[in-house]
Amino acid sequence: MSEALKSSFVAFLVFAILAQSAVADPQHGKDIAKRWCSSCHVVESGQTNAIDHAPPFSQIARTPEFDQKQLAFLLLRPHPNMPSLSLQRSEISDLAEYIRSLK
Repeated sequence: MSEALKSSFVAFLVFAILAQSAVADPQHGKDIAKRWCSSCHVVESGQTNAIDHAPPFSQIARTPEFDQKQLAFLLLRPHPNMPSLSLQRSEISDLAEYIRSLK
């Protein structure tokens, strides 16, 4: 698959995710975070184990450039230190809404 086609596909998925943001469920996002993200990130207050180089979700939420689109790109095209997750668009939307709620 060409790089342009991959980028177009990722852009399409991001827009589809953004379209679902009006119905995002932060509680479901928290459940997803606890299941898939908490082995590396601190996803809620009181959590005591995490990897040093993985930022806590509360820190990510306070990052000025954080938004749902950025998270979608990160999850759809993960960086080397992050595993590839097979989340549905609605789950990414819920996860982003949960992180946003931590501001």
